Amino acid sequence: MIGIKKSGPLKNEEIRYSTIRLIGPRGAQLGIVSKREALEKAKEYSLDLVLVSPNSNPPVCKIMDFGRYMYEQSKKQKKTKLSTNVLKQMKFRPKIDEHDYQTKLSHVKRFLQGGNKVRITIMFRGREMAFTDKGREILDRIAKDLQDIAEVDSPPLLEGRDMRMGLKPKKISAKEDENE
Repeated sequence: MIGIKKSGPLKNEEIRYSTIRLIGPRGAQLGIVSKREALEKAKEYSLDLVLVSPNSNPPVCKIMDFGRYMYEQSKKQKKTKLSTNVLKQMKFRPKIDEHDYQTKLSHVKRFLQGGNKVRITIMFRGREMAFTDKGREILDRIAKDLQDIAEVDSPPLLEGRDMRMGLKPKKISAKEDENE
């Protein structure tokens, strides 16, 4: 066991402090006691003694179910990992056919329903720069077609040869959710 690092908090016999501040299974302060007394109390409750704050003086230990504690910690970590927001991008051209428009629109819908933000880009080439109003019409049409599931995050803006608009998924309120 020499040189092996343990991940997670120390429990029971792994705790190396002689005196500790003890917290009971329901969160009540049980005072400053010796490690041996704390282990006996934990055995009375058929639970584990877990070191929750090693840096305080004296270190704080709590009587709890260690397996359940580790399970809840892993659930919290997974929850924080799930909240990553991805920015997807879809590119359109000013002269886009109806079928191509509908196909790209369905991809954008899928991205938004997945909880992602979407940046719509209209790319202009050559003489198309003289018809930026056509690109603006396409962006306005996209916003109108998706108004039930998305809201405009950043309005249409011309940047060089590209016109961009940001969309984000609409927040569904509890009332709307009950009506469905």
